[in-house]
Amino acid sequence: MSAPLISLRATEVLRATPAEDTVVLDYEGRFLRRKRLISRAGLSFLVDLPETVSLDPGDAFRLESGQLIGVVAAMEPCLRVEGPLPRLAWHIGNRHTPCQIEADHLLIRADHVLEGMLRGLGATVTATMAPFAPEGGAYGHGRTMGHDHGPGFHSH
Repeated sequence: MSAPLISLRATEVLRATPAEDTVVLDYEGRFLRRKRLISRAGLSFLVDLPETVSLDPGDAFRLESGQLIGVVAAMEPCLRVEGPLPRLAWHIGNRHTPCQIEADHLLIRADHVLEGMLRGLGATVTATMAPFAPEGGAYGHGRTMGHDHGPGFHSH
């Protein structure tokens, strides 16, 4: 008879909590409920949360053993957008595109259609690799999943 398989589980997320070990996840990977992950130190664990969550860099999984595994944003293909930021941010937001807002630039995930639109609006757009951590939803932490403009309005 073989030894039982020991599985570490993460059943809780702690917001903005330091941890000794980390797991690197891209923007899509930081939206999860149940998934097997491997930390930088090689620890395999199962994320098993009661509901789907949107994780921010700096959050941590608490394993049932008490260990904390921090979340780090992975480097991913992005577009650095410079120019008249309020106007550019409005056009990005109007397309329901996640956007990281900095004092001197915007950052979006690489998308050739949006790149063309932004250049047409006078933006300077530079392809870059960066950790992507966009603004959360309109009502606090999390992602904007879309919305309804009400009866009589066209869909996007």
